[in-house]
Amino acid sequence: MPRFVLETVIAASPRVVFEAALDPQLHVRSMARYGETMIEPPAGGVFSEGSTVTWRARHFGIPFRLRSVVFDIEPPHRFSDRQVAGPFRAFRHDHEFLPRDGGTLMRDTIEFRSPLGPLGRLVDALVLGRYLRRLIAERNDAVAAAIEGRGRTLPA
Repeated sequence: MPRFVLETVIAASPRVVFEAALDPQLHVRSMARYGETMIEPPAGGVFSEGSTVTWRARHFGIPFRLRSVVFDIEPPHRFSDRQVAGPFRAFRHDHEFLPRDGGTLMRDTIEFRSPLGPLGRLVDALVLGRYLRRLIAERNDAVAAAIEGRGRTLPA
């Protein structure tokens, strides 16, 4: 299964970064460029162990709907989410928050597989891996900017 790791250093404590990463509204704002919205938000409006959410977004000009579940929450160190219904044959995102001098190393490990067997594997290798890496990097930059109060603002 294709896999990649992204690391982003954020000038804030692991608890602050962890809580921001679990904020559904910050997620929506960070993905505004892709028209991502929650069509079924998590119960109570926040992610907790076992929370599910259904997202709608447009990628490659195609509308997608993806339902995911959040699990293995260990504040403020880690949590995971995975697709339970949607366009991927498999999709898992592990989030880790490691203390570093003056901040937190936020590590994202993504594993994914497209449907359609050999054709899907070709799409993963030629297109989707780079696309997902860029998408997660943009999201991480937006999360870091929101936490650090940098000049970049996110749509409300």
